[in-house]
Amino acid sequence: MSEPAVGSNRDQIAFWNDAPGATWAKLQDALDRQIDPLGREALGRLAPRAGERIVDIGCGCGQTSHELAALVGASGAVLAIDVSRPMLEVARARPQPAPGPRIEFREGDAQIEPLAAGWFDAAFSRFGVMFFGDPVAAFRNIRRALRPGGRIAFVCWQELASNDWMRVPLEAARPYLPPSAPVDPHAPGPFAFADAERLRRILTEAGFASPRIEPFEADIGGTSLDETLKIACRIGPLGATMREHPELLPAVGGAVRAALARHLGADGVRMRAAVWIVGASNPA
Repeated sequence: MSEPAVGSNRDQIAFWNDAPGATWAKLQDALDRQIDPLGREALGRLAPRAGERIVDIGCGCGQTSHELAALVGASGAVLAIDVSRPMLEVARARPQPAPGPRIEFREGDAQIEPLAAGWFDAAFSRFGVMFFGDPVAAFRNIRRALRPGGRIAFVCWQELASNDWMRVPLEAARPYLPPSAPVDPHAPGPFAFADAERLRRILTEAGFASPRIEPFEADIGGTSLDETLKIACRIGPLGATMREHPELLPAVGGAVRAALARHLGADGVRMRAAVWIVGASNPA
């Protein structure tokens, strides 16, 4: 990718092309399994049809792009866009669907990426829309790429307190962590859209009609205790702190492992996740 343009998500582009993006790429099998049930709820809301043209925003390692391609079939088209080069490398290495459309994986910032106006029937995202520096501008750009009557569906996180799979490891580690500064709840990040009314205002200001924001909860995970511990210490709020303070891992790891063990069952570690399933349309 060339130097990010003014008004783009410069900090997020740097972030997802550094250690976090490489970590997601390395752990993509386990992470895809973990969040798959949540993405499928949003996919059901979108209800892709054969022959449709769909843009996958924040496609990551490409799992959802391939699912969309299978649903739209050989007569459809899928553009998958992300800022993370490490994750796109994984996505491009996946076998292309057959039969089905060839997926175009594009390295770009959906907030400013020049998308063909009115060309897409739908836009989709699985946890790829919470990182915009200017979410109104980003959703406006996405909406302009939709045909009149086109639709968007995506899934995003509710507040941290409602997401045990991130909250439990963080709380277990907190006695061993240095004090942290208060975080702006609306800053780009996993929980930027935790406030459903704020999200509704953003979509409306961006020109979308009839935004529908519905809660959904599920127990996610299913990985071993060791794999879950690895994910917890490398991804999400705790992962961010551990990247800054790796010397704390021995103490933190033991405490987090004990907390995760309380959620271990016959099918691995499972904990509650709470998300918003969001849908809206481009006015005709």
